[in-house]
Parts: sequence; C-alpha cells; structure tokens
Amino acid sequence: MTLSQRRAALVRRLRKRRTREREASVLVEGVRAVGEALGARVAARFAVVSPKLAASSGGGALRDLLAHRGVETHSVDDAELADLSDTEHPQGVLLVCEEPASSLGVLSSEGRYLVLDAVQDPGNAGTLVRAAAAFGLDGVIALEGTVDLWGAKAVRASAGMVFRIAPASMTVGEFLDRMPNDGLGILIADARGRDVAELVGNGGWALVLGNEGSGPRTEVTRAGGERVSVPMPGPAESLNVGMAGAILLYALTRETVVGG
Repeated sequence: MTLSQRRAALVRRLRKRRTREREASVLVEGVRAVGEALGARVAARFAVVSPKLAASSGGGALRDLLAHRGVETHSVDDAELADLSDTEHPQGVLLVCEEPASSLGVLSSEGRYLVLDAVQDPGNAGTLVRAAAAFGLDGVIALEGTVDLWGAKAVRASAGMVFRIAPASMTVGEFLDRMPNDGLGILIADARGRDVAELVGNGGWALVLGNEGSGPRTEVTRAGGERVSVPMPGPAESLNVGMAGAILLYALTRETVVGG
C-alpha cells in the first residue's frame, strides 16, 4: 500500500508538540522502539516501511509482526522515509499510534516514582524514562515545563520503554496534592546533597530531577524532602541529569529507601 499525501503530511506534523497533542498520536521510529510499542499493545494507526527495514537487525521479524497485528502498512522508498523521519539514520520503519493514557492516580505510600521537573532535553528525558522502566518503578511524572515525553526524540531515547511505563503529566500542585499524607518521601537530586547510599529505610519515595540549568523549582523544594547526590571523587564537577538520575535510581532500587 502506497503512502498518501494526507498520511505523509500527518507524519510531518507529528514532529511538533502542539500538533501531536491535538492528534493524540505518537510518532515512533526505529526497529526497537516500534517493537516495544507493539509489545505494549498500543493502538496502532499505521506504519511506514522502506526497503532499508529488511537490512536492519530484527527488521524482518518486525515486518512480520506488523502483518500479524493487521497494522495498516505503507511502503515507500528509502529516500522518502528519510524525508519523513525525525532521525539522521532511519532504520526503515515508522509507526503512528495513539498516545497511551497514564493510569497513575493517587500515589502509593509504598510506591517508587520518578519526577521530572522541567527537564528539557529529550535525550535526557528519554534516558530517564528508560531507566525508570529498567529499575521497575511504579510511575513517571512529568511536571509542567518538561519536554514532551511522547515526542519522537524522547520516545527514541527511551528505546520505546515509554510505552512500558506510560508517564503522567501534572502541575506541581497536582503532584503535591496526590502525595499521601505520610510514608512517601520526596528525594531531590542535588550535587550538594547527602550520599544516596546512606538512605536506607522502609518506605516509598519520589525522586525529583530538576531542570538542567536551574534545578528543581521552589514549590518542590519547599515541600521538604531529602537532597541526595552521587559522590564523585574524580575531577568531574557534575554529571548530566540523565546520567545522574540513572545512577540514583540504581542506588535507590537496590534496597528500599526513604528520605527524611
């Protein structure tokens, strides 16, 4: 099935957050990310494939899976798919699917959550979502000002793991309102904070990672909580938020940890 101009125009429009949100659709690129989306049973609208898919690792199996699932699939040449793609080196497949809804409601006092407070780089944000899924967290929360976690670059950076742990978007007020009265500690990533390895306890936690330049906003810091850090005995002054967050999540999930 060839790709219509209407479908091609939709793919291009989905690169913009406002259009993507209006269409309630997600553009997924690459063999791994598309495979994860299908594995999470997303509602697929259509796929676009090119001959390059057959040369990609796992490409043949993915083409078979698209057919098995009955996904409407359009064939184009490699040049046309490259023109549609949001990445420099496309792997021969794009998928347009419905944006999954988050089921995250009131936060559990025993839960483990990642909170992104105006993290703006899609690579960092996607890496953190991937880490949250890898370490078995109960949810990811994107506060206002955070990059679109369903944008093509963030989805790609998450290696499709965003479909396994569908994030919730909230204002700071909504996040604080959903916090239980006790039992769930707020942990704030801060290079000057306490060594995260020292915080061992028996409760849930919500790890807040702030904006790359300015850190967490005042409303979050005023809510209290323990500031935690990754000790760095070497000459580096800091880590980027994606790397620091992944290390903190590893440390926090090795044992049950709370702030305070």
